[in-house]
Order: sequence, then C-alpha cells, then structure tokens
Amino acid sequence: MSKAFASQADLSDKTITFEQLSPHCWAYTAEGDPNSGVIIGDQYIMVADTTATPAMAQDLIARIRQVSDKPIKYVLLTHYHAVRVLGASAYLAEGATEVIASRGTHDLIVERGAQDMLSEMERFPRLFRGADSVPGLTWPTLVVGDGTPGRQGSLTVDLGGVQVEIWHPGPGHTRGDTIAWVAAEKVLFSGDLVEYEAGVYTGDAQLEEWPATLEALRALQAEAIVPGRGEAMKGNANVNKALDYTQRWVTTLFQAGKEAAAAGMDLKAAMAHTRKSMDPMFGHVFIYEHCLPFDVSRAFDEAQGIKHPRIWTAERDQAMWAALQG
Repeated sequence: MSKAFASQADLSDKTITFEQLSPHCWAYTAEGDPNSGVIIGDQYIMVADTTATPAMAQDLIARIRQVSDKPIKYVLLTHYHAVRVLGASAYLAEGATEVIASRGTHDLIVERGAQDMLSEMERFPRLFRGADSVPGLTWPTLVVGDGTPGRQGSLTVDLGGVQVEIWHPGPGHTRGDTIAWVAAEKVLFSGDLVEYEAGVYTGDAQLEEWPATLEALRALQAEAIVPGRGEAMKGNANVNKALDYTQRWVTTLFQAGKEAAAAGMDLKAAMAHTRKSMDPMFGHVFIYEHCLPFDVSRAFDEAQGIKHPRIWTAERDQAMWAALQG
C-alpha cells in the first residue's frame, strides 16, 4: 500500500513545551515538530527559527509574552528551509528590526528558496496552517560571514545582560547552517544540525562533512542544547547523546548510500538496502517515514559524486515519493 505523501497524513496537534534552560535561554519544542529557541535579555529578545507561517508564530509569541514584554528585536535563521523561516514577518509587530542569516543561507534562499517554499507547503500541511499569511520569502537583513566555516566570521549580539555569538560552524544539514551560542550559560541553539529521537532530514545535506561539524559543536562542551527537532537536552552528557544520535543517523545513512552506489543499485534498491540498517535503529522515531526517501535520494546522489544537492521541487518530491514509497 502506498504511504501518504510526506507528512500529509500527520494532522494531529502536538503537545508544545516552552521550557527555561538557563537564566536567559528558552526552548519551544513539540514532539518532533520543528523547534524554536528564545533568548531573553534585559533589553531585547532573539528568536532562533520562526515557525512556518506568521499565523503559526502567534503561539510562540504568546508564550514569550507570558514571561517578557521586551521587543523581539532579532530573528535568527539557522538555515533556509521554509518551515523554519516563513513565520519571520510575525515578529515585525513585536519589534523585530534584524533578520540574521549566514552567507550560505542567504545564497541558498537566492538559489532555491522559492522552490523550497512550494515543496515544503505540500509536505507539511499542518505546520503551514495560515499559509496565506506568508508575505513571501524571508530575506536576511544582516548576513554573517563569507561562507567560510568557523568563529572567525562570527557576529556577537548584546541583548542586554547576555551576549549571543552567531556563526557558521560548517556544512551539514545544509551548506549554510548557523548556530547561536550563549557562552556564559553554555546553551547551544543548533538548528537542524542536531536532532534527537526524531527524523534527521538530509535531503539538502552535505553528508561527508556533517560529522566533522558535529565534532566542532561537541568541542563547545554545551550544558544545554535546543536541537532542530526533539526535546531540549540538559547536561553535557545529554547534549552528547543528541550529537551521537545525529552522527549515527548521518554516518549509517551515508554508508548505506555508498554501498548501494558501489554495487550499481538503482534508487529503489538503494532504499531497500538502506532500510536494512536504518529501520532497526530509527524506524520508531517521529517523521522517520517522511524523511527516509528524501535522505536516501540525497545519500545516493552524494555517494555518486553530486556534491551540490539537487533542488527539490513539488514535482520532484511527488515523483520520488511514488518511486520509493508507492
């Protein structure tokens, strides 16, 4: 029997948690849905990842307003995916004047933002409730770095009583992934570079480089992390559990892709081969069946030397799904 496309059958609301992790840092999580991070200073607030639409952002804004009336001046895009960035305009009414992204994220919006918006709206109907409130693509007003990984191109933002360092640690989930790091409280906002007990979407990934980027994050020795999906993790041992989980997914997936390519398999055979190693470890987690076909497609491409991910369109999505999940 053909599986419902992507997350089109996932229409039940999730239980949302808004949790304080440190004196200034909060996590907005929802059982495997995309997370957002909040940093509340004495003068300003920063939101990392905005939700998918301005209408959906209202719940996050309401929860912030239960604990602070400071202006939400800064919006951080950890990467370009529509489900993370298209809610940004909601924060204009809350005081937002800066939308921050890395050079790599900016360039990906230019290259494929429009196609990604249409693709993701088809994949996630529940998360894109109120899609008619989206005014268009979200464009950064403040671009960080030149695309070179590392802290030498970082930006430090003072929210009043707390400083947030923002930089591109290396390619992984995309080639433009951006993190926020509150060093004084050792809290990391990783975006989809790190997930925990949820599907790790790798359809636009740089799989070969991703493990090294995870090790760069591990070196920070964070005491709390807001991953892209899954619960916020507290304590360094639990932060490392999330890093290990993501690394295990990425390396297992890519190894299967390399084996499939070396054996001359076609994509459908690569999917069956990948399931042998992935299903026992990850088949139980949120959005596994949604992510796996996109992940296998990208792993198979990269294993065959396609370093720059092919653009997903709504049409390519459906054709791939029919081939692999039909």
